Amino acid sequence: MNDIERTTPMRAAMTRIRFKGAAAAAASVAMAVVLTACGGDGGSDKSEGKPKESSASSDSQKSEAAEPEATDEGQVLATITGKDGIEVTVNSINRESGGFVTVKGRVKNGSDQIWTAPGWQGLEEELAGNGASMAGASLVDQKGKKRYLVLRDTDGRCLCTKFEGFPPGAETPFFAQFPAPPAGTTEVDFQVPSMPTATIKISG
Repeated sequence: MNDIERTTPMRAAMTRIRFKGAAAAAASVAMAVVLTACGGDGGSDKSEGKPKESSASSDSQKSEAAEPEATDEGQVLATITGKDGIEVTVNSINRESGGFVTVKGRVKNGSDQIWTAPGWQGLEEELAGNGASMAGASLVDQKGKKRYLVLRDTDGRCLCTKFEGFPPGAETPFFAQFPAPPAGTTEVDFQVPSMPTATIKISG
């Protein structure tokens, strides 16, 4: 009995030691598995998720930025063809807040030689210094029986496009500003020296 009594506590102690060691080892393995799993998930999110989202956002921004803006050239109010194949296209005529209207369009040289807008500066002595330009253009309000000449500054410089000679087939934009007809006038005749007259509708 004494031998049994002495060995039983020793065996119990040894059992407790082995149990604690096994538990500690199991806990260490479990902790290592948890840390590995967490590290793997975090690395996956950072390396794969964010770059894909960034790429999609970049593609979207490029697509939006590529959309073209609207221009006056999308509409044609009148096309005027003169001698030697010179063509004037009127794209817009708008009322401005300063009490004037602006006519915009394009001129195309359909001739077989360099064109310098001969005579387009008009016959007024004050406008002679403008050279090749739209200075001689005018608007006619048939309803109000009034002609509007191109606006100019105190030195006689017109508020309009001045041309340089351009070769056959070339095309260039133009503008010309005039005093605004009364609000009730919605149509005017646009006249350029040596070119046919075109009736155009005012916007605004």
